[in-house]
Amino acid sequence: MANTVHIDVVSAEASIFSGEAEFVVAPASAGEVGIYPNHAPMITTIKPGALRIKQTDVAEETLIFISGGMLEVQPGIITVLADTAVRGHDLDEAKAIAAKAAAEEAMKNRTSEMDYAKAQGELAEAVAQIQAIQRLRKPH
Repeated sequence: MANTVHIDVVSAEASIFSGEAEFVVAPASAGEVGIYPNHAPMITTIKPGALRIKQTDVAEETLIFISGGMLEVQPGIITVLADTAVRGHDLDEAKAIAAKAAAEEAMKNRTSEMDYAKAQGELAEAVAQIQAIQRLRKPH
C-alpha cells in the first residue's frame, strides 16, 4: 500500500474534496509547493491557480481551481481553506476568457487606483482559471 496523507479542500460554499493522496501540488504565494506524506508542518497563503492531487489507484491527478486562501500541513493531514474552489471539470473556459477580457478592459479604463487593484485581482484569477483548464486538457 502506498504511503498517503489525508487532504481536505473546503471553500465558503462547500467541502470540495476529502480523501487520501500520494502527493499534492499547491499554488503557494511564493511559488508552487509539492507536499508528500510526512511533510514538515507549515502554513502559507495560496494564490489563484490549480491544486493538483494525486490519489492512489487513480491514473489522472484531481485538479481543483482555487482563487486564493490558506494551506496548512500538519502530520497526516493537509487542509486547504479556499476563498473559492471549483473542480477542474466544472470550470467554464468561455466564462473565464470573458472575465479576463473584462478585467483587462477595466484596467485600461480605470478611474482610481482601487479600481485598478480590483481589476488586477480579477485578471489574475481569470488567467489562473484558463491555465487550469489548459492543464486539464493537456494529454498526460
